[in-house]
Amino acid sequence: MLTSFLTVSQQVVILFLLIGVGFVCGKTKFLADTAVTGMTDFVLYIVTPCVMIQSLQREFDAALAGAFLQAVLFAVVTTFIGYFLARATLHDQQPERESVYRFAAIFSNCGFMALPLEGALLGPDGMFFGAAFLAVFNIMNWTLGLYMMSRNRQLLSLRKLITNPGIIGVTIGVILFFTSSTLPSLINAPVDYLAALNTPIPMVVIGYHLSHAKLSVVFRDFRAWLTIAERLVILPLIGLGLGIVTGMDPIALTACMVALCAPVAASCTMFSVIYGQDSELSVSLVSLSTLLSILTMPVMIVLTQTLLALP
Repeated sequence: MLTSFLTVSQQVVILFLLIGVGFVCGKTKFLADTAVTGMTDFVLYIVTPCVMIQSLQREFDAALAGAFLQAVLFAVVTTFIGYFLARATLHDQQPERESVYRFAAIFSNCGFMALPLEGALLGPDGMFFGAAFLAVFNIMNWTLGLYMMSRNRQLLSLRKLITNPGIIGVTIGVILFFTSSTLPSLINAPVDYLAALNTPIPMVVIGYHLSHAKLSVVFRDFRAWLTIAERLVILPLIGLGLGIVTGMDPIALTACMVALCAPVAASCTMFSVIYGQDSELSVSLVSLSTLLSILTMPVMIVLTQTLLALP
C-alpha cells in the first residue's frame, strides 16, 4: 500500500511541478491574461478533442464497451448525487455565492487535472475510461452547470451542446472504436502530437491562476471548507462505495475515481465571470482545492486500488 501511495504521489507531484511553472510565470508576469486565455481556449477547442479521439481509437472489444458504459453511468449518477448533496448542505443568503458553492462541489477538474493522471497511472485504458467520464462532464457542465450558474433555462441550447468540441471529439472517437477503425497516419500523427499537450499546458494554466488567487477569502469560510470537503472527499467516497457495490470493472472504477476526486472544475470560474456570480470566491475554491488535492488525490486513489486489489 505504501508503494502504491508513493507511486501515485509521485505522479501528482509531477503535475504540481508543472503547476509551479505556471505559478512562477504568473508571479513574474512572464505570461499575460490574454496569453493564458488563449492557451485555455486552445486546450478546450483543439487539445481536448484530440485526446478524446486518441483515447478511443482502439480495436472494438465487447467487454471494454461494457466497462465504458459503466463509466458513463457512474459519471451520470455521481453528478446527480453531488447535485442533491450540494442542494441539501450548501446554502447562502446571497444567490451569487450559493451557486458557486454548489457548482464547485459537483463538478471536478476531470479534464485538465484528471486525464494526465489517468494516463500516467493506468495507461491507455485509463485515458479510455477517463474520456467516458469527461464526455458526461461536458454534457452536464453545459446543461445542469450552466443553468445553476445562470438560473436561466433559455440559455440551454442543444446546438451549443452538439457543437461542444469535447462532444465532437468523443463522437468521432466512439465511431472509430465501434467500427475498429483508425485515422489515416497523416491525420493521426498530428492528433497524437496535439493530444500530448494535454498535460503541460493545462498545468501551467492552473498554476497561473493560482498565482493570482486570494486564498484568504475562504480561510474563515465554513461553507467553502464544506464545499471542498464534498468535492475532494465526501463525493468520491460515495462514488467508491457505489462502484464497489455495483461491481464495476476495476480499471474503469479507478479511472472514474481519479476524475471524481479531482479539484474544483476550472469552468466554475469561467461561468461565474460570465453570469455575474462571485468570481473571487470561485477562483479561491478552485485554487485551494487544487492545492489540497496534492494530499487527498493520492489517498483516494490508493484507497480505491487497495479495495479493488489492484497493483
